Amino acid sequence: MYAIFKREFLSYFRSPVGYVSIAIFSFLSGFIFYSQFSAGSVNIGSEVISLRSFFIIIVPIITMGLLAEDKKRGTDILYYTTPVSLFNVVVGKVLASFALFAVMFINVIIHIIVTVACGGSFGVGGVGTIIVFFFMAFMFISMGLFASAITDNQIVSAIVAFLFILITQLLSVISEYAYTASYSIVKVLGVKADAATSFANAIRKGIAWLDPFVKTQDFRLGIFSVSSLIFLVSVGVLFMYLTFRVLEKKRWSQA
Repeated sequence: MYAIFKREFLSYFRSPVGYVSIAIFSFLSGFIFYSQFSAGSVNIGSEVISLRSFFIIIVPIITMGLLAEDKKRGTDILYYTTPVSLFNVVVGKVLASFALFAVMFINVIIHIIVTVACGGSFGVGGVGTIIVFFFMAFMFISMGLFASAITDNQIVSAIVAFLFILITQLLSVISEYAYTASYSIVKVLGVKADAATSFANAIRKGIAWLDPFVKTQDFRLGIFSVSSLIFLVSVGVLFMYLTFRVLEKKRWSQA
């Protein structure tokens, strides 16, 4: 596992991917911090929440080549013809991307130090948003790794990861459209208004329940929910398992 982690992590800095990702993240976080600082009201929690919106850009960049590039070069055959554990491959690649996120986050830590040094405060809400940031990073990285596992084209991998994250970020909007659509459909079928409303509400609540942003919105207020973090980890582990299954299927096809 360590060998996979080391190889993937160092590969970020042997190509433009790592530097581009760090540059984008630094620019975004710096711009947000400067805007707040200029306005005389710095809120690290708000900065981190704003940065979470840009997972849709950063995650596809850092995950698109994790497996797709190996398949393109043909080096993925080593995973299937050697006694290396596919579980270690998956975990090592996820940890490498996660470590890159940790490196990028140093920029935010500098902002925290500057804020405190200038007499500002960094409360429990700020800690909560940082915790959520890394748990969400893990979840989206796992999605990106799965996207990279199902194609040998980095661009396609990035697009698929982009769509996964986009859908996740739009779940609240999707739930409202689903409510309207489901209500209209059951009304056309002759269902009574009360029953149609109850059915449509169930659909809306079911979709909204999957929204990780809604589940973790109270963290910025210092209200921690272990169940919300378990949900993020569970989704991440699910996509890691799906990636493992894709690799395992490919290994058996090589036999």
